[in-house]
Amino acid sequence: MIKKIKDAFSLITVSVLIFALTGCGVQSNRFMFGTGGTAGTYYAYGGILAQYMNTNTDNKVTAVSTGGSKVNIQSIQDGDFQLGFTQSDVMAYAWEGTQSFAKDGPTHDFRVLGGLYAETVQLFTMDDDIKSVEDLKGKSISIGEAGSGVYFNAVDVLSAAGITLNDIKPQYQSFEDSKESLKDGKIDAAFIVAGAPTTAITELATTNGVHLINIDGELRDKIISSCPYYTAYEIPADTYPGQPEPIDTITVKATLIVSANLDEQTVYDITAAIFEHKDEIAIENAKGSELDLTNATEGMAAPFHKGAAKYYAEHGITVDTE
Repeated sequence: MIKKIKDAFSLITVSVLIFALTGCGVQSNRFMFGTGGTAGTYYAYGGILAQYMNTNTDNKVTAVSTGGSKVNIQSIQDGDFQLGFTQSDVMAYAWEGTQSFAKDGPTHDFRVLGGLYAETVQLFTMDDDIKSVEDLKGKSISIGEAGSGVYFNAVDVLSAAGITLNDIKPQYQSFEDSKESLKDGKIDAAFIVAGAPTTAITELATTNGVHLINIDGELRDKIISSCPYYTAYEIPADTYPGQPEPIDTITVKATLIVSANLDEQTVYDITAAIFEHKDEIAIENAKGSELDLTNATEGMAAPFHKGAAKYYAEHGITVDTE
């Protein structure tokens, strides 16, 4: 009799603990969401998306600042993150084991949730004598942190213009460091790849004045021909203070990826939390206006998670999951 009472008490205790830990019987998954540097679009936008994931699913998603695309992919591979932002080109490198992933080899530990918005290659300077990519020769140029998506985008642009890293003084800096170095006269120009407007450029344009360099004509055609994950893009006039004319450039796509180990229902719920609330998200961040199911599912070099694929299928769109 005593043993039965003890067993019953143990069962009740365990049940109470499970009930308390899972929040009224509904298990809450805690996920880490890798974004980017605090001066870039990834960080601000990621924080907003995490809010909608938390409000509209049974998950607790924490958006954290990181070194960006490659770091986020590697952190998902290591199991430290469950979600992350990445540029579509860096994602292709990771899946295929090329460029920034040539040394480590391919990783297939992630899946695509969806493409979100255009990530614009932005080349900006405070030097009035720099009017084209060709004018960068001999100059001190920030080309992004070593191994970052920005780095490879910068190399693609420079190479198409016939410029090697030996022809410039390369600086490997974050968005924030690039802004401060330009302000202090330590560098002559910088590449940033992010949704426009980008905080770092806006701040510099407001306080010191900058101008953006066109990546257009034969140069742009050459880049797109050799690297098909780029598309032509125009930064509208007045995107930044003191920018009266549109700027021609190229873009890749900001993509949200998730761990391949996440279950189908979880990823379905997260996908729905984003696309079912795109209008509200757009009010909080301009990039939300680019949320679109067609844009989300086109041009991906890696397979989609089955949970995301289920959501898209319900809206008449079929995507590859293998």
